[in-house]
Amino acid sequence: MNKLFVYFLIFFFIDLESHEFNPAHLVIDQLSVEQNTYSATWMYPLKNIGKRAELIFPDHCLTEAQSPYPQGKYLVEKISLNCSLALQGHVIEVINLSVLTDALITINFINEDVFEGLMNLKESKILIPLEVAYYPTTYFTLGIDHLFSGIDHILFILGLLFLVSGLFNILKTITAFTIAHSITLGLSVFGIISLPQATVEVLIALTIIYLALELSASEKYEKTPWIMAFGFGLLHGLGFASALTEIGIANDQMLLSLLFFNLGIEAGQVSLIPIFGLFIWFAHKFNLYDKSITITSYALGGMGFYWLISRFIGLIS
Repeated sequence: MNKLFVYFLIFFFIDLESHEFNPAHLVIDQLSVEQNTYSATWMYPLKNIGKRAELIFPDHCLTEAQSPYPQGKYLVEKISLNCSLALQGHVIEVINLSVLTDALITINFINEDVFEGLMNLKESKILIPLEVAYYPTTYFTLGIDHLFSGIDHILFILGLLFLVSGLFNILKTITAFTIAHSITLGLSVFGIISLPQATVEVLIALTIIYLALELSASEKYEKTPWIMAFGFGLLHGLGFASALTEIGIANDQMLLSLLFFNLGIEAGQVSLIPIFGLFIWFAHKFNLYDKSITITSYALGGMGFYWLISRFIGLIS
């Protein structure tokens, strides 16, 4: 109970938001090959740092935009494109994009080809290729970006690594988390299971508090660390399934898109292992291991309480 009290105190001294997976999404549907006309839908997250990002289409395209309107977590703008040339071989740009917001672009051509690409703060321009690649590898990058842009997810993995000993156990734990994450994400996207998003967010906050308490107990999970990781992964997969559904996935490539997205998350998680492993090794070497666990436990507990209370208020309001 003393630990819970400390976590509760930390809650009053922090002002943060957990990372929500809400990338922007530009969907362009080709209406006519001969006339080079297109219909575009620009979805930008309402919760965003700074002003809303703007699109810049090729100079040979005349645009007519309707007034944006809110829809779920997004501000939606409908845009008509009348171009003198096809979009293939030309560049679309986005300006004023937030550092925490990626912009997914999907172009549905009349011949049923689908192009998907990703823009971000560093790569704000995208060239529409003359020939469309079959595999939706963009979702691999989106998975990696999703992992590294969320401090809650990163600290959660650090907390798991403190509870696990041995490289094989670590890989098994991280993979179990990803597999569970993938299962519930897939089931949600395909509409097989459905839980209220607000309830799921409250439960995720509880898992973070639970992990913080386990850290404070300073006991290693020697035999079955993956069981806890698997259970937590089931909830975390539900946590952003609705956002991935909201931005849309090309139906004919949904399975491949989900596969690449989860492979991206797994790649990001595995890449953190040597970084956190080195951190833990230094903590051991300089007799700072116990303090490191304590700091990580308090950080997770404080954030968990913050998210639990704020999300519970949102649930009942």
